[in-house]
Amino acid sequence: MLPALATGLLAAGMALVPAGAASAASTLGASAAEKGRYFGAAVGTYKFNDNTYMTVLNREFNSLVAENEMKWDATEPQRGVFNYSAGDRIVSHARSRGMSVRGHALLWHAQQPGWAQGLSGGDLRNAAINHVTQVATHFRGQIHSWDVVNEAFADGGSGGRRDSNLQRTGNDWIEAAFRAARAADPGAKLCYNDYNTDGINAKSTGIYNMVRDFRSRGVPIDCVGFQSHLGTSIPGDYQANLQRFADLGVDVQITELDVTQGGNQANIYGTVTRACLAVSRCTGITVWGVRDCDSWRGGDNALLFDCAGNKKAAYTAVLDALNGGTNPSPNPTGNRLRNEASGRCLDVNGASSANGAQMIIWDCHSAANQQFTQNGRALQVMGKCLDVPNNAAAGTRVQIWDCSGGVNQQWVMNSNATISNAQTGLCLDVNGASTANGTAVIVWSCHGGTNQRWARA
Repeated sequence: MLPALATGLLAAGMALVPAGAASAASTLGASAAEKGRYFGAAVGTYKFNDNTYMTVLNREFNSLVAENEMKWDATEPQRGVFNYSAGDRIVSHARSRGMSVRGHALLWHAQQPGWAQGLSGGDLRNAAINHVTQVATHFRGQIHSWDVVNEAFADGGSGGRRDSNLQRTGNDWIEAAFRAARAADPGAKLCYNDYNTDGINAKSTGIYNMVRDFRSRGVPIDCVGFQSHLGTSIPGDYQANLQRFADLGVDVQITELDVTQGGNQANIYGTVTRACLAVSRCTGITVWGVRDCDSWRGGDNALLFDCAGNKKAAYTAVLDALNGGTNPSPNPTGNRLRNEASGRCLDVNGASSANGAQMIIWDCHSAANQQFTQNGRALQVMGKCLDVPNNAAAGTRVQIWDCSGGVNQQWVMNSNATISNAQTGLCLDVNGASTANGTAVIVWSCHGGTNQRWARA
C-alpha cells in the first residue's frame, strides 16, 4: 500500500479507498468522497439566509454550483462591465467549507444580457469570447469544472445544433469558447452540458460526435455534463450512454439531477447513482437544488429533501447506493497513480525494466508497469525506483533506475495531490498538459494544475 500517499491525497479529497475499506458514511458528500467523487447541489445566494436550507447544504454536500449567479446576464450586465459579487459569495462559502465549485455557465443561448441579444455576427462572437475570457480569468484556480457551453444542440431527431444567435456566428463558436476557456483557466475541467441526453438518442449522439471530433483535433474538452432532469422513468441505456462518452477519454458528470416524485423516484435516484459509480470516469453528481420547495420544477417535488429539510426515501436510496458502491476497477495487488487532467495512469513506457526507461501516461490497466508501492519516500515499480537525474531542471523526463536511496529518488506527497521531487522541489507533471496516450511525464515548477495532480486508482 501507499500510506503516505494516501494521507496526502485524502487531504485533497481525491483518494480512492480500497473496496470494502470504507465505513458507511452518513452524508452524501462524505460517501461520494470515499468513492473519489463529489456530490453537489445547485444553490442561489437568495437562500443563504434560510437556516434550514443552509443546515442541509453544509451538512450533506461537498460541491456547489451557482443556479444563476455565474451566467452571462448576471456577470456582465453591461458590455465590458462585470459583476462577480454573487458568484464570489458562492465560491467563498464553498472554499470555507472545503467544497469544490462547478462553474455554470459561460455561454448559453438563454439568459443573455439585453445588450448581447442585440448583437450578431463578428461583433457577437468577439463579445462572447471576451466574456468567456474575462469570467474564467476572474475565477481562475477556484473552479473544478466549467460548463463552457450549455444546451447548444437541438431537441428532436436531427442530432444537429440548436439555432441561436451564437450558432449563427459560425459553427466553430463552441470550439472557440473552449479554447478561450483553456487559455483563461488551464486548471479547470472544461465541460459541455445539455439535457435530454440521458440515453443513446439522436441528440446525445450528435454531442458524442462533436466530442469525438474535438478530441481528435486537440480541442480542449475534458468532460460532458448530463443534466438528467428525469420524470417517472430512466432510459435503460443510461449507464451505457455515460460509458460511451467516457470511452472517448472525457470525464462524465451528472450535473442537474432531479426526478419527478412518485413511486419510482427513489429507484431512479438510486439507479443514477449506481450508474455513476459503475463508470470510472463519472466524477460526480449534482442535484439541481436542495429541497423540494427550492426546485425550479415546483410541484414535481423532485429533490432529496422536503421543504422542512427532512430526508426523503430518494435520499436514502442515494446514500445506500453510494455506501454500497465499490471503487471502479479495484486493484488489490498494487496501486496505480491516475492523472486528474487526462484520466490516464503513470506508466513505464513499453513496460521496460531497464535503467532509464521513461515515464508516460497511458490508459489505466492492471499490468506491472503501472503498479507502484511506497518504501519511505521512494516509489517503486517493476523492481526499480521512480527517479530524475541529479539536480534535474524543469522539463527533465522522469525515469526509473536502480534504487539508491538518493534524494533524487525521493518524492513528497503534497496535500493538494501533487507529487514533488525531494531534491529539486519540482512536481510530477504531464508535459504540455496533454491528455494523449504516450505523453511524457516530466518534472516542472509546481503550480497545482490538474496535469500535476494524481490520485490512487
